[in-house]
Amino acid sequence: MESINNKISIKVNTKVCIKTPESSELGKKIIEGSIHLIDDLGFEDFTFKKLAAYISSTEASIYRYFESKHHLLIYLVLWYWGWQEYRIHLATMNIEDPIRKLRKAIIILTEKIEIDSSFSLINEVKLHRIVISESSKIYLNKKVDEDNAAGFFQQYKEVVQRVSDIILEINPEFKYPHMLVSTVIEGSHHQRFFVDHLPRLTDVIDDEDAITNFYQELVLKEIA
Repeated sequence: MESINNKISIKVNTKVCIKTPESSELGKKIIEGSIHLIDDLGFEDFTFKKLAAYISSTEASIYRYFESKHHLLIYLVLWYWGWQEYRIHLATMNIEDPIRKLRKAIIILTEKIEIDSSFSLINEVKLHRIVISESSKIYLNKKVDEDNAAGFFQQYKEVVQRVSDIILEINPEFKYPHMLVSTVIEGSHHQRFFVDHLPRLTDVIDDEDAITNFYQELVLKEIA
């Protein structure tokens, strides 16, 4: 997907959608409205009927872009991972020290998200909440192998690969880089959820981003 001003492009596998949503004003409304409604209602209660009413359109029009709400969720999650991969690349491209690069990558993967003005169509804060609470639904299902064969998870894999490569710069003998990176990502999502809803399952420390600090220490100690 491209930013609204076409300066930056986040590519999403076109097999996920029937028609690329950024190609029309209606498609952009579908993306913007779906982020708002899924964040507000939750994925289970989100429907194309409710989305159509919210954006003053019809269900039939939405089905011209996505065959199901599952594919729409995949699209949103893939956009998020494409954006994260872009952020990591941008933040680390001029850093030579691999430890500094790794720290920066971990911060990006685990920090609280703020609005990115480069993408006015997307509310990244709401999308981050969706990724935390709903993204596991795109692969914890019976169609995961079929969707994987279609390349639906490529953006997520590229993020894991990019950070794994940094780990191997630091310690080429480390055997579990992909496992470690995916553990950091999924674990930090759980911790962010716990902070907001189940705080006794995590550690909330005043004036500290305990989640980001924890995962930086965990990774650097593990690969030492």
